[in-house]
Amino acid sequence: MPVLELIILAGLAAIVLYQLYAVLGRRVGRQPEDSPAVPATAAPLERVSETGQQAEAAEGVALTGLAAVKASDPSFDVSRFLGGAKGAYEMIVKAFAAGDRTQLRGLLAPPVMAGFDTAIAAREAENRTETVEFSHPPRADLEKAEVLGADLARVTVRFLAEFRSRTKGPEGEGVEDRRTAELWTFERHLKSRDPNWLLIHVDAAEA
Repeated sequence: MPVLELIILAGLAAIVLYQLYAVLGRRVGRQPEDSPAVPATAAPLERVSETGQQAEAAEGVALTGLAAVKASDPSFDVSRFLGGAKGAYEMIVKAFAAGDRTQLRGLLAPPVMAGFDTAIAAREAENRTETVEFSHPPRADLEKAEVLGADLARVTVRFLAEFRSRTKGPEGEGVEDRRTAELWTFERHLKSRDPNWLLIHVDAAEA
């Protein structure tokens, strides 16, 4: 092939390669570096699965809700916690009905214990007694979770329960079937060696 033709073909190839590079190297649309940086203090949206497990937040982002609880106590398990909360609910309701102050003191924060003690004392003054029987375990659903300070966790649980109350007083005996819907808030220092959660607040809830 003549040298002149080789020079012409080489020139054409160079032009084609330059045009191809110009097209492939062009920025099209928004690029990752075009997006503004997210402040490190922004709280991520919570993503909780049916098993209660939550996606890990990116490094440097403030954790909230269950993610914050898990960060302070990696062993925290929602299913196990709710199972224990149901047991505590039945225990507290029965102890309150029976006027068992000793058992209640180990489960209630002082302000809640004071309120329960006042109600028990009023019932005793009227010479009334009460027992409670649950037809089946209460339903417990996680309503809210948060961590205050370094490790103080507060978890609110919605309880739906049905039980039979038997009372005895000066006027005789009575039986009442009750349905309740309440929000109970439990508190615990996650780094404490004491595994028990204390009930710190009770609110009425919609059924």
